[in-house]
Amino acid sequence: MEHHSLTSLMIVVGIAFFIPIILQRLHLRFIPVVIAEIIAGLIIGKSGFNLISEDPTLELLSLLGFIFLMFISGLEIDFTVFEKKRRKQENHPNPIAAALLIFLSILVISFLLSMILVGLDLIKDPYLMTLIISTISLGIVVPVLKERKMTEGILGQIILLVTMIADFTTMILLTVYAMFRDQEGLRVLWLFVLFLAFFLAYRIIKRYFNFAWFKSLQKGTTQLGTRGVFALILLFVALSEVIGAENILGAFLAGVIISLLGPDEDFVHQLDSFGFGFLIPIFFVTIGVDLNIWELFVDRQTLLLMPLLLIFMYVAKLVPSLVLKKWYPWKEVFSIGILTTSKLSLVIAASAIALDLGVISETLNGAVILVSIITCLISPVVFTKLFPTTPAKKIQISIIGANPTTFAVARDLMEDQAVVRVYSASQEAEHNFVHPYPLINVDELSVGLLEEKGAFEADKIVFATRDDEINIQLGNYAKRLGLKTIVVRVEDQSLQKNLTDDENVTVYSTLSSTRTLLKALIENPGLVKLMTQHNKTIKEIVVSHSNYEHIPLTELPFLGESLILHIYRHGEVIIPHGHTTLQLGDKLLVSGKSKELRKIRREVSYPIYVD
Repeated sequence: MEHHSLTSLMIVVGIAFFIPIILQRLHLRFIPVVIAEIIAGLIIGKSGFNLISEDPTLELLSLLGFIFLMFISGLEIDFTVFEKKRRKQENHPNPIAAALLIFLSILVISFLLSMILVGLDLIKDPYLMTLIISTISLGIVVPVLKERKMTEGILGQIILLVTMIADFTTMILLTVYAMFRDQEGLRVLWLFVLFLAFFLAYRIIKRYFNFAWFKSLQKGTTQLGTRGVFALILLFVALSEVIGAENILGAFLAGVIISLLGPDEDFVHQLDSFGFGFLIPIFFVTIGVDLNIWELFVDRQTLLLMPLLLIFMYVAKLVPSLVLKKWYPWKEVFSIGILTTSKLSLVIAASAIALDLGVISETLNGAVILVSIITCLISPVVFTKLFPTTPAKKIQISIIGANPTTFAVARDLMEDQAVVRVYSASQEAEHNFVHPYPLINVDELSVGLLEEKGAFEADKIVFATRDDEINIQLGNYAKRLGLKTIVVRVEDQSLQKNLTDDENVTVYSTLSSTRTLLKALIENPGLVKLMTQHNKTIKEIVVSHSNYEHIPLTELPFLGESLILHIYRHGEVIIPHGHTTLQLGDKLLVSGKSKELRKIRREVSYPIYVD
């Protein structure tokens, strides 16, 4: 029996290992990996060769995968979207108000459509079907938005907010539904205990622990941060079961706590690697294994329900998206409705809970899962085809402080097709010569006046005034706004430590820069000559197109004679070799001809959507 158990587990894990390789080799990267895992499960399970029998070990690992998936769903919620400060734009809606209106419309329309299904005698419970129709898959929507670089735009934020609100609200409503359906309505009050524990855990962890402290114990065999996360997950899962709530709600809330604490990218990447590298694939393959699709085509009622349910799922998202028609063209509005129809993990959760409660049959459970799989296959592809691709936006760079050095740098940046704006205080008198870029004068270099002039509406910002304290103050404000590239001039070394803890902030001084350059001229004169006299032949290129994720360097057809010198990944420097694979977010230091470098950038960096 034990040997058989290990054999079943080996088959499932082996399938999960080969799925990404097969998708890459067959150029099927448009298919989400999780969907491919379910399809693979169908082939080896009850619907196919029936290679996997019932196995307690596999069931346990599948349950842990489901719990960890719900934890990741909570972790993916980016609460900074609610905090971002933006200049008021007359031609765009308020993201939060628009998202709430759209989600409420989705709930109402989903309920009306569910009542139609009840009237046709295809389902018995309209409330459960309302939750199923109204859910949105955060795991499908977020990667698509990131690939199109829409997460920073207002339209992208609206889509993100709708998805996050749907994710969070339907999770709570699903738990409440299960409690009432299980004739434990009064136990809903115990949810307040769960949320009180959620609040206390967040406050205690935030006050007495921090990820910087964890980082010192995150190496070798200690891995304290990871241990703490799993302890938190199991604590909330156990507490949820004690009060009669669904264990997935506890896992979800544990993920929300970690998200609110703002962990660094390396730690999140470590959790993602464990979850999507082991437990979660087992869960998705097992879903396919347990699903018998042939039974769906025997029952006439189910055959009628599936196409209707698929249509209703799209109607429930397309109609509310019309709220955005006032600000955006038809094509974009229609595309958004299509994308937000993607649904998977929460639908599986709702269907599994309903099956345990006896609300739906095995056949209906299979029909719901199959329709959800179809939405995840159709929606991202249709969205990518329909949504208009806007030409790449030129990089916006703001330079605060006018002096000969910033003038020279601004001129060089403009030659590289960047949009440069230099801001100067009226009293500065260092810029009395002709310049080819906008020089914007303000009465003083304060946050308020620079905000009014749009200085912080930039991709990269430089603070290079002669006053260290002003530079630090403005740099800290830019950090709070979430700018990704901030350069700050600080001459006083005792003040530099105030900004050196953030990887998005680069601190420099004229003394240290001159000393570093002189040392390099003595020790590596050839390298300095290459960087200064041939600066157009070395560029930093960010990998942001998912088509090249996990692709070995040897399989990139567009490198030509260019050479990738280094790869910067999660704060570490990687010396590349032929079998090194790319990951999203990698920063490539590439040397080559200007024309080849532009081609590489076009290929691996998807055009930025501008709304």
